[in-house]
Amino acid sequence: MKQIMFLVSLIFLFGQIVFVQESPIIIETQHTALVYKTDRQNRLVQVYLGEKLNLPAEYNKMFSMNEAYVPSGMDNLFEPAVRMLHNDGNPSLSLKFAGGEVSEVDNNVSLTRITLKDDVYPVEVTLFFKAFQKEDVIETWTEIRHNEKEPVVLSNFASSMLQFDKRDYWLTQFHGDWAKEMLMQESQLTSGIKIIDSKLGTRANKFQAPMFFLSMNDPSTETEGEVIAGTLAWTGNFQFSFEITPTNTLRVISGINPFASEYHLKPGEVFKTPGFIFTYSFKGKGDASRNLHKWAQKYQVLHGEGERLTLLNNWEATYFDFNEDRLVELFDGAKKLGVDLFLLDDGWFANKYPRNHDRAGLGDWQENKEKLPHGIGYLVEQAEAKGIKFGIWIEPEMVNPKSELYENHPEWILKLPNRPEHYSRNQLVLDMSNPEVQKFVFDVVDQMLTKHPEIGFIKWDCNREMTNEYSQFLGEKQSHIYIDYVNGFYKVMDDLRKKYPDLPIMLCSGGGGRTDYGAMKYFTEFWPSDNTDAYDRIFIQWGYSYFFPANTICNHITSMGDQSLKFRTDVAMMGKMGYDIRVEEFSDEELAFSQKALQDYERIKDVIWFGNMYRLISPYEESRAALMYVNETKGKAVLFCFDIYAYRENITSQVKLQGLDPDKKYELKEINVQQGRRRMPFMGQNENSNVFTGDYLMKVGFNIREGREDLSSHVYEISVAD
Repeated sequence: MKQIMFLVSLIFLFGQIVFVQESPIIIETQHTALVYKTDRQNRLVQVYLGEKLNLPAEYNKMFSMNEAYVPSGMDNLFEPAVRMLHNDGNPSLSLKFAGGEVSEVDNNVSLTRITLKDDVYPVEVTLFFKAFQKEDVIETWTEIRHNEKEPVVLSNFASSMLQFDKRDYWLTQFHGDWAKEMLMQESQLTSGIKIIDSKLGTRANKFQAPMFFLSMNDPSTETEGEVIAGTLAWTGNFQFSFEITPTNTLRVISGINPFASEYHLKPGEVFKTPGFIFTYSFKGKGDASRNLHKWAQKYQVLHGEGERLTLLNNWEATYFDFNEDRLVELFDGAKKLGVDLFLLDDGWFANKYPRNHDRAGLGDWQENKEKLPHGIGYLVEQAEAKGIKFGIWIEPEMVNPKSELYENHPEWILKLPNRPEHYSRNQLVLDMSNPEVQKFVFDVVDQMLTKHPEIGFIKWDCNREMTNEYSQFLGEKQSHIYIDYVNGFYKVMDDLRKKYPDLPIMLCSGGGGRTDYGAMKYFTEFWPSDNTDAYDRIFIQWGYSYFFPANTICNHITSMGDQSLKFRTDVAMMGKMGYDIRVEEFSDEELAFSQKALQDYERIKDVIWFGNMYRLISPYEESRAALMYVNETKGKAVLFCFDIYAYRENITSQVKLQGLDPDKKYELKEINVQQGRRRMPFMGQNENSNVFTGDYLMKVGFNIREGREDLSSHVYEISVAD
């Protein structure tokens, strides 16, 4: 086919560049370009997605037949991005380019808007692309509207459609279950379609996580390869579709899962999809992760560049069995340990049906008078008197059948007519599509904080997926429940954050059932898994590290597992460290070790939280793991090394570092060393020779082994030598 050349025709209007003819639309970051044009039928086509060209005029030489946002019902033979049923029963769309504009949000962020219109029906689809220059991240979403006389029915509504023309494609996905979150799996895509999705409603990424890597031509490594890292900002059912056509073009469609979610869109109403966030790296997965970390901390995570509190949770110390005197005793342990905050977990509420186990009380958010006769206010006062803050656990979206809330408002609960109720963790889900339920959930938090403004932290839990999915409020529009539930949740969080913009809140969902950037704009951190066994946590935290910065991943030292306290502490220190353990059962040596570890953590946490992360040795590839963080000036770094049965495999190769300045000299000091154990000497060096150039550490490295132990760990503080 003859290549079509396009003329650039631009108008500058109120600080915006407006496209009025067939001009290339170029969306660029520091290293990446996404380019669109129109074809002979005036359809928008994607002509390029790859490494940014030095000469923008050369994008004019490109041509493609890959329609950018493919509708259903016309000549498309593959998975569509959008499908609509019109008032007259016509199930087709024909989207034509109607204009575009680029505006500058600030000196680092630009927003591109491309409008497509049906050439017969009054339907408009607008594609948005927000480009973050320095971070090499693009966020894209879609808005759909119409002006037909009656509602239309949407049955597909993608946030993004990206297309690639490469030799081969390799997909890295993350899957699991409760206590087995974020396990990594890589496979080559073949002809046909591969779908990663969730239909769980609330705990949407219990089985499949809403994120992936897509490597081009060959599998990418940490340091090499062309790779896309993508994730969806949506706290509900998602779907990623990877379809290879007979011409070997790969179509990647991302968005809300259309399963059982036909949406009746009113005239003039806007259907806005969640953002699909991606970064395109040409230097492997490590570079892609660092891009996402910097973007998330600056633009998406609540107070992503701010401080975090180190806490002690009471769950493993007491479970449901406690009273206020016992809690005040635990405050002493928190103070002695040296943490910032004590978190009171499940079991503090309900009176008619006391919350003494998980079978009753959920939904009745008043202090249990027998356990807490003086109320939450007394606990806040006692905590503050001991020099620590007080935090509290809630699960306001859920209800036990054995509760006053269930008795008083059965219409607020998702449950099927003419069917028995199905329980998970002995509870049901409230109908967050209902504005009355939204107000109830808001009031749970607002009334508590109004009465006790000194509360310094909230842990927001959500312990079950969505079944019994029938809403009395929605009536005939039952297919709206999955979408309206999430939007109702966002409405509550929007209202709470307007009134309480700075309160730290941990996002928890039966462990890692909610870990997405749609929710993280309201939360400061998240609970990645209820599995705190340190061996398992290496793999779980490793998976999350690909997409989330260290200061969002809560890692607690607990009594789960049979590893040493040092090993558990070292694993937890890789992110936002905390404790959930019986401090009073510590030996003097264990208490002293933990106090010193907290002091060291206070000194190095900024490097861990905000430094550039480098995964050095993967536990998926060897029986050991190593990763490090380096601050922006390359003056400080922290290195974590774990032997996990490495002795049995006789692994002796050097650990080579990354991210340092080759011309600087660095001093290495091992921290978290238990009493009676000497610091680890370096291979070929005496114990005092701990200064190396960055060049040596990155090219040669050093051997880290400790005797015959199956599980051993080392943490090194690295600083520029005087």
